[in-house]
Amino acid sequence: QVQLVESGGGLVQAGGSLRLSCAASGRTPSRYAMGWFRQAPGKEREFVAAIRWSDDSTYYADSVKGRFTISRDSAKNTLYLQMNSLEPEDTAVYLCAATAWGDPKRPYHWGQGTQVTVSS
Repeated sequence: QVQLVESGGGLVQAGGSLRLSCAASGRTPSRYAMGWFRQAPGKEREFVAAIRWSDDSTYYADSVKGRFTISRDSAKNTLYLQMNSLEPEDTAVYLCAATAWGDPKRPYHWGQGTQVTVSS
């Protein structure tokens, strides 16, 4: 089974940037996708962005389009989320997930999460 370990969270002022990383190890399907989700206190977990490993197709939530960029490094088996123009509303625990190749927004395995806090 795949193991996912996130890093890169922290405290940043509004308008600032952060880059999250998710290192994947272990057994992965021949075709899969990976994504980022987030959960703010008192709110449901929501989709942020996903990328299909085979063809680099990317998918974004409307709330982050134009500000966040998802990417991958196949050699390092690492997923990234570059977050620019951060807003206090982006404050949440960000979780990396292995997602379905046929539906990259559908997670089936989670990392432990990393906290992102954006101050106003």
